[in-house]
Amino acid sequence: MKLISWNVNGLRACVTKGFMDYFEEADADVFCIQESKLQEGQISLELEGYHQYWNYAEKKGYSGTAVFTKEKPLSVAYGMEIEKHDQEGRVITLEFKDFFLVTVYTPNAQEGLARLDYRMEWEDEFRGYLKKLDEQKPVIVCGDMNVAHQEIDLKNPKTNRKSAGFSDQEREKFGCLLNAGFIDTYRYLYPDKVEYSWWSYRFKAREKNAGWRIDYFLISEGLRDRLKDAKIHTSVMGSDHCPVELDLQ
Repeated sequence: MKLISWNVNGLRACVTKGFMDYFEEADADVFCIQESKLQEGQISLELEGYHQYWNYAEKKGYSGTAVFTKEKPLSVAYGMEIEKHDQEGRVITLEFKDFFLVTVYTPNAQEGLARLDYRMEWEDEFRGYLKKLDEQKPVIVCGDMNVAHQEIDLKNPKTNRKSAGFSDQEREKFGCLLNAGFIDTYRYLYPDKVEYSWWSYRFKAREKNAGWRIDYFLISEGLRDRLKDAKIHTSVMGSDHCPVELDLQ
C-alpha cells in the first residue's frame, strides 16, 4: 500500500506546475494534500478511480486539506469536533478496515512565535484526538506538522532555535506525540539520513538545500510490522514543500 502526502501551498498554483503529472505518476492508493487554499467549487479535479474528500477553511485562500483514495473509506470525519480548532480545515480522518488515516496541516506558530500559545493548545487536543482513535484501531498520521523535531531535521539548527517550527516548546510537543505511541517512520528507518521536505522561497534555499523536514508520516506501534519504507521526494517541484511517502506491507 502506497500513501503520499504533499503540502501543495495553493493547489490552483500547483496544478499549473505539474501537480496532475506527479499525481498520475505516483499512482498512490491514498494521496493527501495540505494547504489547498481553496473554497468549495474553486477547482474541479478529474481523478479517475479516486474518491475525493475536502476540508476547507472558513477564511478564503487559507489552509485547507484533502484526501484522494482508491478505496472508499468506512467513514469520514472533518476536524476534531472541537469548534475553536475546526474553523481552518486542518484535519480529515478516514476510517478503513485496519486503520484510521488522519491528514493534518498543523498551525504555524508564526513569526515571533505570535501563535505559539494557540499552537500548544492545538497540540494537546490533537494528541488526545489521535490517542482516542488509537484505542479503536491503529492510526496513520500524515501531513505538514510544522516542526523539525531534531537538529538533523533542518540545515541551520543553531540560528533557528527560537524560530517557529524549531522552538523548544514545539519540539517537546512532537516528542510527546511520539511518546504517546507513534513512530516517525522516516527517522525510524533512517536515523542518520539528512533530507528535507520544505525550503524557504527566499535566499535560493532549495538550490542550496537549506531546508527543513517538517512533513511526516507517523504510525501507531500496532502498524510497525507492516512498515516497508518511507521516502522524501526532494526532486518533485511545484510547491515549497515536496511530497513524502509511506509504503506498508
